[in-house]
Amino acid sequence: MTELVHVEAVDGRARGLRGGRAGDRAGPLELVRRVDLLLLGAVLGAVAYGLYAIDGITKLDPGGSALGRQALYAAVGLVLMAAAVFVDPRLYRRFAGVIYVGLLAGMGLVLATGAVTRGSRRWIDVGFFRFQPSEFGKLLIALFLAAFLADRAKRVHELRVAIQAILLAAGPVLLVFVQPDIGTALVYGAVLAAALFVAGVRWAHLAAIGAVALLATLAVLWWLPASGVNVLKPYQAQRLTGVFHPSADPQGATYNVNQSITTVGAGGFRGRGIQGATQTRLDYIPEHGTDFAFASLAEQRGFVGASLLLLLYLLVVWRGLRAVTGAGDLFGAIVAGGISFAFLFQVYVNVGMTIGIAPITGIPLPFVSVGGSSMIANLAAMGILQAVHVRGRRRR
Repeated sequence: MTELVHVEAVDGRARGLRGGRAGDRAGPLELVRRVDLLLLGAVLGAVAYGLYAIDGITKLDPGGSALGRQALYAAVGLVLMAAAVFVDPRLYRRFAGVIYVGLLAGMGLVLATGAVTRGSRRWIDVGFFRFQPSEFGKLLIALFLAAFLADRAKRVHELRVAIQAILLAAGPVLLVFVQPDIGTALVYGAVLAAALFVAGVRWAHLAAIGAVALLATLAVLWWLPASGVNVLKPYQAQRLTGVFHPSADPQGATYNVNQSITTVGAGGFRGRGIQGATQTRLDYIPEHGTDFAFASLAEQRGFVGASLLLLLYLLVVWRGLRAVTGAGDLFGAIVAGGISFAFLFQVYVNVGMTIGIAPITGIPLPFVSVGGSSMIANLAAMGILQAVHVRGRRRR
């Protein structure tokens, strides 16, 4: 009976593959006609609202508003998003090996030649632009894992396939982790989890992998430090564990989370405006244009303004999951699942850390936080999500 279930699953995926190939023969105008307008509207709305928000958040900063450069990054990202719609996703599958080598090379190049800022080596400076390869790596690892698992669709129920995927993902994760960039490493882990789930890995195997991951987390954060072995630097461990006791050191390790919670609450229902948002204007909230952009938005625009952004995010995730169910083949489904879950994970962690329900990891808020790499990479991912959708199975 078990074997019959697996055969049916593979046959279903094969039917989806045939449907996807029929859609791939559509011309450019037909592809444009099939674009998910709800997803497109949600993305454009989130980008526009993010530009509006960041203008208010940074308007009174010493260097002035960051709106100009953010708008430029958004324009570049939108061009890539539009171009990605016309690229057959199977092309990424064909060059999965090149994508993986490029991902590792990019991470290695950062460690070898990257610029050091505040103790982290995450950026490559090319003169006119400083970019963060790990942001683009979120998309590249989703494409590679999707190709790896889709090529082994008939054996994905075997534990060794899941272990092989984990080991391959461990390379980029470790290279990002040692930059150090724990937040991005966690996003890579979220992409891996989504890829395994959508690919059809057995529930028992997923549970075992989750249990091992939980034990490893407990060991890194508590058990090993208790025995004198520190995997993380002290400040990193304090940031990750501070969520469990935010009032333990309000002037030190938990200062950021306490100020962030205060900032969010100060906004009330309608917000305090730009001039009245003293937590942001007087720099009580640190990194208010990047890590804690949501807290500043909540202070200036209140519950109403913050809720509007979250609703746009929710719409993006919903349409992303629709792309998973309507994908033309398993590869497209895994890609869409990895992109959608990574997007959701980043929103949850960034918003969660500002209100004290998630650890502080430095994950940027999509389409809002100041930074070109995050904006461009997220918009390119949305383009690939649309490419999966327009070539998906056609329905009545």
